Amino acid sequence: MSAPVREVGIGIVGYGIMGKAHSYAYTAAPRIRELPVRPRLRLMSGRNAEAVRAAARAYGVEETTGDWRALVDHPDIDIVDVCTPPGTHAEIVAAAAAAGKAVLCEKPLAADYATALGAADAVRRAGVPNAIGFNYRRLPAVSLMKRMIDEGRVGEILLFRASFLSDEFLDPSVPFDWRFERAMGGTTISDLGAHLIDMALWMVGDIADVSAQSRTFTTERVDPGSGRPRRVDVDEASSALVTFASGARGSFEMARTCARRPCDFWVEVNGTQGTLRFDYPRLNELLYGDAREDGSLYGMRVIRAEHESHPYAAQWWPIGQGVGYDASFINQAADLLERWLDGEWDPSIETGLRVQAVCEAMERSAEERRWVGVDEIAAKAL
Repeated sequence: MSAPVREVGIGIVGYGIMGKAHSYAYTAAPRIRELPVRPRLRLMSGRNAEAVRAAARAYGVEETTGDWRALVDHPDIDIVDVCTPPGTHAEIVAAAAAAGKAVLCEKPLAADYATALGAADAVRRAGVPNAIGFNYRRLPAVSLMKRMIDEGRVGEILLFRASFLSDEFLDPSVPFDWRFERAMGGTTISDLGAHLIDMALWMVGDIADVSAQSRTFTTERVDPGSGRPRRVDVDEASSALVTFASGARGSFEMARTCARRPCDFWVEVNGTQGTLRFDYPRLNELLYGDAREDGSLYGMRVIRAEHESHPYAAQWWPIGQGVGYDASFINQAADLLERWLDGEWDPSIETGLRVQAVCEAMERSAEERRWVGVDEIAAKAL
């Protein structure tokens, strides 16, 4: 008889769309991959008692609480999974680490670098397993892109460019909520841009300097509680030029005012020997152009990132069936649970801090209308 599989108690802070995605991922992960531990959805917290109870019933979570601190302190919780607005992340991460709990935090790590640094310091002191939720890394095509870069398929990287567009802020009648308050929701740079910056750091390396611009088109929105207008202090559209420590150059665009763009992002790398491009609307495909091929084959080929030799693909469906958005979270949960015993999680909270520094450099550059060194951000926080 085989030994019983150990249960790992999961506590999810927050019951919105990310709470739903993470809950589903823990439920599905053991069905996709054989794991050394079994996740158990023990507790979910949220301020609205009725709403969190309804969410827990739907997501398969056993119990609820109105106090996230009670979740952190619960003796049966091994992993604290933070799925709340960005402005609340750092405090919860620090408390979970101090309680000796492993922690997974949705991006961005915080609404500003200084607060993110406090959370990262708490995790370092505690020495607990920790991760930041850059789930798009776990899409097979994106992981394949990273692997091909590491294999030298595009040669030395010269350029990186990326764009993330949505239309969620386009309508000026959308009422004020936490997304329009920088201290709680962070900026568009740190919300959408964090994913792109993470991919850039992962694929190319450290970013040295940035030059950014930002614009808020609807500067006031009506507060549904008071009926009065409130000032919007987040950017609705931003773009940036960057220089990498390697000497490569890059560009980014992040905007939430693009009509009929629901959640469209793409990343492209150009090297001395080839090009790779990923477009999220076609998330099972990777475009690849090899400059060493015969000229008669000039152009970009489509790689279906579903072959069993590709990252994650062998654990999913037969070639041709593809995966979706949910697979990124399921692969994330499976990776973390698979490494539960050794505690080496990736990307870590430290990665979230590195991304936060670049986000803040872009924010400062847009405000001060100058090139900003990423090292300025860390130096100011000391």
